[in-house]
Amino acid sequence: MLFRSAMRILLVEDDHHLANTMLGMLRDGQNTVDWLDDGQQALGALTSEHFDLAILDLTLPRVDGLDILKAARKQGVQTPVIILTARSGLDEKLTGLDAGADDYLTKPFAMAELKARIRAVTRRGSSVPQNGLTVGQLVLNPDSGQLTTGGETTTLPRSEFQILHYLMRHPDQVATRRRLEEQLYGWDHGAESNALEVHIHHLRRRVGKETIRTIRGVGYLLDSQAAARVTECP
Repeated sequence: MLFRSAMRILLVEDDHHLANTMLGMLRDGQNTVDWLDDGQQALGALTSEHFDLAILDLTLPRVDGLDILKAARKQGVQTPVIILTARSGLDEKLTGLDAGADDYLTKPFAMAELKARIRAVTRRGSSVPQNGLTVGQLVLNPDSGQLTTGGETTTLPRSEFQILHYLMRHPDQVATRRRLEEQLYGWDHGAESNALEVHIHHLRRRVGKETIRTIRGVGYLLDSQAAARVTECP
């Protein structure tokens, strides 16, 4: 895997040739990548959706990248952001960093350098303890994709990891079907109508049916009290 774990990434770039090259690299390691080429759409996505990382061009149609970044930070969005731009002046770099960017990469750039910047930024931005993400008796290691319950450890398939990772980051909060499906497929890749239910079914066999509750007509919820009662991985 190229990065710390499979991530959901927002790529905002209006150069379609460059974007397609980046998409191939970013999707390596099973990351989910959503691509936008319009500033107004990007502003809406960054302030209303969850992403593990945003890669943001500055010169965009309708809304400039710096304005997107400033608005997102003003609204409390903490998503790590790497700015990509042809603007190479020191003052412009400082402006971007002062606006809330986590890093700044000037075009043209090597993909290997972008990979290194992504690894550095996501390490700094990770709020997950080194020993994993813990809710009750559930411990999920984002680097290895391993779930430990009651002293037993198993490596989760990617789809199950993505769902459980999101639920464990938001315990006792309802996650809508749409939000969970976006963690799996992004906006561009649809899924079979029952795919989410199948993944949830498999996860419940691992963590217990009561731990992942169905909120009828809305989605699912990870019950932290039920997770505290989990004693072993079935």
